[in-house]
Amino acid sequence: MRFPRHVNRRIGRAMQDYAMLADADRVLVAVSGGIDSLVLLAVLLHWREKAPIHYQLEAVHVDMEPGLETPGPSASQVSDQVLRLGMELRILPAQYRPSPEAIAAEVAGNQDVCFQCARSRRTQLFAHARDTGWNKLALGHHRDDIIETFLLNLTCAGNISTMTPVQALFSGRLALIRPLAYLDKDEVAALGQSLGLVPVRSACQLSEQTRRRDIHRLAQQIYQQIPGAKEHIFAALGNVRHEYLLRQSGGRRP
Repeated sequence: MRFPRHVNRRIGRAMQDYAMLADADRVLVAVSGGIDSLVLLAVLLHWREKAPIHYQLEAVHVDMEPGLETPGPSASQVSDQVLRLGMELRILPAQYRPSPEAIAAEVAGNQDVCFQCARSRRTQLFAHARDTGWNKLALGHHRDDIIETFLLNLTCAGNISTMTPVQALFSGRLALIRPLAYLDKDEVAALGQSLGLVPVRSACQLSEQTRRRDIHRLAQQIYQQIPGAKEHIFAALGNVRHEYLLRQSGGRRP
């Protein structure tokens, strides 16, 4: 595998800036089947060959439509893509799958099924990491995801926060790492295409109808209207001026 020099440089900078990997790490790679997670796995395999440290890798997928004794069709396709990279895929049957009624409630805006589903998958991955001794969980989020999470929390949750390139959990026993944090979505997609990776379409019936999709469209409008906005927003997430944020001394919220 070969990666463009500018891509390699920014991946390396993200890893160094946040000290993502260390010798003897055991890294669980969450592979949904989307191009981001497939590229993430390829990147970690590539970097393991050239890095001055050694770390172990396991690719894992939460199967949202498992059969009685066999993986679901999407999981089987994800497994084929992972095999092309020279690895086997561990498939975990999902512990939570939304009912048709819950999906209808999500579409109507009466229930947050996406949050419940994502939390359940994440909890399942945490449990697998704990039970099998993995100390890092690698996720395929990129710069667009980080910015859009910030905008989502700002506009829909009433807080200023986002996902971070590294996040320690459970008193340091597990850390989430996002090696693609300095790359844009388009760059990740182009890299996946150059590697011959074929994304697997999500089995989720809500994949095109979520609030995150609305935020993505809003972000694209901002970038089109304000040159350099993406770079400035991303830089601002590491340049917070706390003294100019609202700090209430008491009383009710406005």
